[in-house]
Amino acid sequence: MVVSDNGTELTSCAVLRWATGRLEWHYIEPGKPVQNAFVESFNSKLRDECLNEHVFLTLAETRETIEAWRYDYNHLRPHSSLGALTPIEFAMLKREQQQPPLEGQNHDRLYL
Repeated sequence: MVVSDNGTELTSCAVLRWATGRLEWHYIEPGKPVQNAFVESFNSKLRDECLNEHVFLTLAETRETIEAWRYDYNHLRPHSSLGALTPIEFAMLKREQQQPPLEGQNHDRLYL
């Protein structure tokens, strides 16, 4: 499902033709961007930090530049919503917290 407002991404008939029959499209209520806050925030960062900073001459250059930005965003850049950790650091921390204790380890005063 794609969740969006009725913004500029929907001015293209080609996008709407492509989406029809392939996926469900949910529109947020007009004037309620908080219903899609995560995407609105991400789109704003992508636009301000990447798309507005570059002039793309080829599709290959566009892909390379956006991929470099995506890598930085997901691997190197701390996110305030993750306690100033990078997404990779946050995922590793969560994975470590979910690992069961090893046999013989003291876990909350219970020995396994």
